[in-house]
Amino acid sequence: MKVVVDASNVAFSVKNKKGQPQMSNILAAVKALEEGEDEFVIIADASLRHDIDDKETFLKLLESENVEEVPAGNDADHFILEIAVREKAKILSNDKFRDYAAEFTNISSMRIPFIIENGRLVFGKPKKAKKDKNILQHICDEIIKELKFKKWEVYTGKEGLEISPLNIAKQAIIRIDNASNTESKLENIFSKIPMFNKIVEMVDDVEIAAPYVIFVLVHPRDYKIAVKNAGNISVTVADRLGLEKKPLIAVRNDLFTKPGNFELNILLADEVTEHAPYNVAIRVCESDEIFIKKNSRNIASTIAGRLGSWKFPFVSVKPDMLLEKPGDFEIELEKGGGFDG
Repeated sequence: MKVVVDASNVAFSVKNKKGQPQMSNILAAVKALEEGEDEFVIIADASLRHDIDDKETFLKLLESENVEEVPAGNDADHFILEIAVREKAKILSNDKFRDYAAEFTNISSMRIPFIIENGRLVFGKPKKAKKDKNILQHICDEIIKELKFKKWEVYTGKEGLEISPLNIAKQAIIRIDNASNTESKLENIFSKIPMFNKIVEMVDDVEIAAPYVIFVLVHPRDYKIAVKNAGNISVTVADRLGLEKKPLIAVRNDLFTKPGNFELNILLADEVTEHAPYNVAIRVCESDEIFIKKNSRNIASTIAGRLGSWKFPFVSVKPDMLLEKPGDFEIELEKGGGFDG
């Protein structure tokens, strides 16, 4: 196989710490082609001798018979394409030569892409970095970890139970009934009902304060069925437990909960915070930005439900050049600021 080596593209493919193209890349290409017993010619841009890190070795290379420097004033890419067509050769380059697609219609079949790993050149396209399928859960885990470090109590149950209005009501009844010192807690909460009224005023059609707030944590697909049955769940729980006031049901999309399952975070009314204590800033790899922004409200809902706050934290998502791999992220909790309802 005949191969035309795009020396500038190969040299610039992996730069040194000073940002210079490397002579070692060209030597790696030569070695790979020689091992494959391919016939090749190296074509170097006229400016490469001024930029490359090892000028002495490069100038010696130019003395070889199968190395040619593009004459000054000539377009190096066009020069390479012309030689490849004339010699019916392939081109070793990661440059797609888009500016010449109209003139050279078969560039994609002519080009040999490559990667350089540990000083060796390997033919073929680089493998796409694997996406982190669970990045949303990992982000939420990190936020919860930071909240717990700051001494906030966060619900962490993730086992999940099969979702149905009946199962939600049954589980709520069991958990409340099994809670220690239920009567003393109820007496305590009723003495603090005025504090909870601030929350109740924000809820449509709630006429009386409730002793409990039951956060029903569901997968986004199951949100509507939980909301639709919230009233019946509340009445059933209050009736079975003999509560004077109906518990308030707050349904939250939860990124830890699998489709068809649910979790419950049950709090006494005075344990519910009106606002999440912190906003959340998320820095991400550029390739993940759109996906995470699209799910930022679900992240906020997950944290609000797990934390037991009435309003959602404000979640901002920004790309960060220092985070290069898909799945890389950093989070920062920011006190104060606006909150999402």
